[in-house]
Amino acid sequence: MTMSKAFPEGFMWGGATAANQLEGAWNVDGKGLSVSDVYTFDINTPKERWLDQWLGMTHQQVAEAQDPTSTKYYPKRNGNDFYHRYKEDIALFAEMGFTCFRMSIAWTRIFPRGDETTPNEAGLAFYDDVFDTLRQHGIEPIVSLSHYEMPLALVTDYGGWPNRQVVDFYVRFATTVFTRYRKKVKYWMTFNEINCVKHHPYVSVGVIEENHPNIEQDKYQGAHHQFVASALATKACHAIIPGSQVGCMISYQILYPHTCHPDDQLACEDAQRVSLFFSDVQARGYYPSWAKRMLDEKGVTLKMETGDEEILRQYPVDYVSFSYYMSSTVSAHPEKLQGATGNLITGGIRNPYLETSDWGWQIDPKGLRLALNQLYDRYQKPLFIAENGLGAVDEVNPDGSIRDDYRIDYLRQHIEQMQEAIADGVDLFGYTWWGPIDVVSAGTAQMSKRYGFIYVDQDDMGNGTLARSRKKSFGWYKKVIATNGQDLSD
Repeated sequence: MTMSKAFPEGFMWGGATAANQLEGAWNVDGKGLSVSDVYTFDINTPKERWLDQWLGMTHQQVAEAQDPTSTKYYPKRNGNDFYHRYKEDIALFAEMGFTCFRMSIAWTRIFPRGDETTPNEAGLAFYDDVFDTLRQHGIEPIVSLSHYEMPLALVTDYGGWPNRQVVDFYVRFATTVFTRYRKKVKYWMTFNEINCVKHHPYVSVGVIEENHPNIEQDKYQGAHHQFVASALATKACHAIIPGSQVGCMISYQILYPHTCHPDDQLACEDAQRVSLFFSDVQARGYYPSWAKRMLDEKGVTLKMETGDEEILRQYPVDYVSFSYYMSSTVSAHPEKLQGATGNLITGGIRNPYLETSDWGWQIDPKGLRLALNQLYDRYQKPLFIAENGLGAVDEVNPDGSIRDDYRIDYLRQHIEQMQEAIADGVDLFGYTWWGPIDVVSAGTAQMSKRYGFIYVDQDDMGNGTLARSRKKSFGWYKKVIATNGQDLSD
């Protein structure tokens, strides 16, 4: 039997963003401070974090400490001004032929502190307008409930996700938006890259490393509460929105053993499994058998309430989504080798057989095929590629054009491997390119680390006109979508 490499009819093509990286308008229409709003770019000390200055302050004290005369720049407070330009930007997405748009709702637009009982109507109305605009253009919204933008007050005043109360706050938020948008949004994701708590506990679960003596305990206790919250949100979504689909979302980096030595193979298996632990719980509905040893070795003793395990088992997610940017290799003895910085600073050892991006990420299209097969073999649930992209330095030519052939090459090679995975029998129903429009980088807070098909005239310090213009990749992706992935030619 010959397997078709064609994308299935109705395959969803689009782009992905996060509210904290593009919306801006951080203090407009009642929005509160999020964890991402307090990361700075200092004119003299780039990439300085807020923690040294504000560690131990309450939310109110942090809010009062905002100095309008400061030289510090907070990139994610401004984004690319999608809040005021969403109609223009969505029209450009529609011009490319998007059939879906993965985005997030800023929790702090709906509940500014996170612990209120009454939502902010102005925030709800904004997303009403966004969803209506998307639907007018025939674009299906795919919405992340939490994408590195939890309310800051839940960190400063409650201690973040290790506090069980945050589960209730999240479920209230989720239920509120499910009810409000029940006729506008069918596809949801509960937590963005939930496994990144391993590397970024502050934006993931609100755990400030400098303030926690047992960081592993707090990471995994926070993760457990997110598992419970995700299950309860899935239950609520299915009840409120018949036919809705709720997915988990992980950061997936293919790992290879650095050598064929059995120690490297074991180290690789352990590292990959620890990452997949998070989707295991959400997709299968229970903690895997090996998790006890993993948690014991980390010194973690989880506090579970009666009924937690039943909640997880009854309400697993409907589909599994993931980000994929790169791969790396794993050694049992990395101290003896030259290290490499990977996706979201997850580390790893450089693979000598692969090229790297401007930011040192290993470009591995075939790794995407491997990832798709591994995840589908493991879960037997539909898959969605929520993020894939290439951050690069784009140069504007004298005629105003941007010839980003490197981005086209990257995209082509990854789409080809998606085709191969579908021929392998993988149930893949959609793909959203990370950053269809230039946004502030999650990891480095730079605008110069560009992913978009649409160029935004803005530099790392927020200077520029914010004018939008089409790169060469804009027209190429438009052709790909029009042919459902069949025309990948230049």
